[in-house]
Amino acid sequence: MNWIDWLVIFISIGFIVGYGAWKTRKVASSGDFHRGTNTSWLTVGLSVMATQASAITFLSAPGLGYESGLRFVQFYFGLPIAVWFISRFFIDEYYKSRVITAYEYLERKFDLKIRLFTAFLFLIQRGLAAGITIYAPAIVLCVLFGWDLVTTCVVVGLAVIVYTVSGGTRAVSITGKWQMAVIFLSLFVVTGILIYSISGTASLKLFLEAAHLNGKLQLLDWSFDPSTRYTVWSGLLGGFFLSLSYFGTDQSQVQRYLSGSNVRVARKGLYFNGLLKIPMQLFILFIGVLVWMFFSFADAPMVFNPSLRNQIQLQNHPELRRLENQYSELKNQLKDYVKNNSAQPEAIASLSAAIASVKQEYLEQYAFLSDTKPPKDTNFIFLHYVVHYLPHGLIGLVVVMVVSAAMSSTAGELNALATTTMIDYLDRLGIIGPNSKYHLLCSRVVTFFWGLLAIAFAIIASLFDNLIEMVNILGSLFYGTILGIFLVAFFVKKTSAPFLLLTASVAQMGILGLHFLQHKFPGLTVEYLWYNLLASLFVFLSNLFFSVLNRKSSIFE
Repeated sequence: MNWIDWLVIFISIGFIVGYGAWKTRKVASSGDFHRGTNTSWLTVGLSVMATQASAITFLSAPGLGYESGLRFVQFYFGLPIAVWFISRFFIDEYYKSRVITAYEYLERKFDLKIRLFTAFLFLIQRGLAAGITIYAPAIVLCVLFGWDLVTTCVVVGLAVIVYTVSGGTRAVSITGKWQMAVIFLSLFVVTGILIYSISGTASLKLFLEAAHLNGKLQLLDWSFDPSTRYTVWSGLLGGFFLSLSYFGTDQSQVQRYLSGSNVRVARKGLYFNGLLKIPMQLFILFIGVLVWMFFSFADAPMVFNPSLRNQIQLQNHPELRRLENQYSELKNQLKDYVKNNSAQPEAIASLSAAIASVKQEYLEQYAFLSDTKPPKDTNFIFLHYVVHYLPHGLIGLVVVMVVSAAMSSTAGELNALATTTMIDYLDRLGIIGPNSKYHLLCSRVVTFFWGLLAIAFAIIASLFDNLIEMVNILGSLFYGTILGIFLVAFFVKKTSAPFLLLTASVAQMGILGLHFLQHKFPGLTVEYLWYNLLASLFVFLSNLFFSVLNRKSSIFE
């Protein structure tokens, strides 16, 4: 990067942070800080999307598109159905109850223990996720640009803390609009440049046909196999329950649409996100496919992660050198062939598959020699293209996109963590009264505390795989149980709080055991999207059965 990139970064990030802090400087009550007021449907929709679409989305999704095509979009197939379900059954109940947190509603239906248990699960999951949200872009940017990891995490974290501590929910909503504007601008500019570069070498149709033959444009997998991660069914069923839990019970999302001026505004904002999310995700994945096309005729390393590349070079093994030479030969053949006017998509697809096979063998050989599993390249592919092939100024704009996405999602998470801590614990347990003159100050201190904790999690994090999947796995470990509790609250009339707490605890321990122990039982492999379905159905059905027994026993009494 040069001074132009740094200028773009400082102006853009400085504007977002300053604007958010300035616009919310008059927030004078804890009610405004935690709830926000009179937010329009567009602001609600964009803030929901900004909180959900972290930097991980814009780092990993293009990499997934490059490696495996568009199939990851199936993960979101259940989202529009979940949004309709939440709008139909959840939002009305939240607004009628005039709650600030989703977990506050549970005490009114059951008891304090259920409220505290569910809020605790949320705080664990979202607290860890906030650290990952900061760490994910920081580690990639540090590897590519040679920045210091600790400094990067601290700078990004503190920038978020400034306006979130200042304005709370309102600041998160206001800044989310500008952050999404930067994100979409960056994506459209990069897409335009990619298409222009590809079309200047050969016809776009040729590359699209080659991508299709290589499986990059395959959208749907209809197989019903729990061990296959992304299928239509895992998206519709597992994705539905994950989205239902995330948008319906996760305070970082519930808080966004509860800031709407009324139920109608909240619904429109949520529908906006539900309708736009799949096209947006498909667009981001397609950028990864375009990068794959671009590297058909442009120079690209066998391994995109510079740190891993250096580690492999230290091995200096003859077999690794042989595979590197083979890769170079195939890559040169592909580059020369693509520029031939008589190039055929079948040959491009065949050579690309051969290159991918050599790379796979190369990584397997390194794993055998070093006795370690190499981290995936997924998170470095897109930024490698950005750093080496985009002009200065646009490099800075894409970095702003990544940092903005990290800031928007982290701000929503910190705001939700602080609100849940204050409302569900400190207020409810009488540690500080809701009418205390120090309530707003305490809310800001708690937000600052969670911000520091997120920075600490980011600094000590050690993720070496696909970051977007890591976040979704972390959510799936807890969301199913939380969703099950809320489904019981909304749809089961006669159950007991102690029995609900027991079944929820069993479900949570079962999912954790399934995830961390299944490697010892190969026949028990279940992909993480199904965790949401299994845990929520167990909690819901067991309490429904208990409710039916209660009704029968009351008839015979």
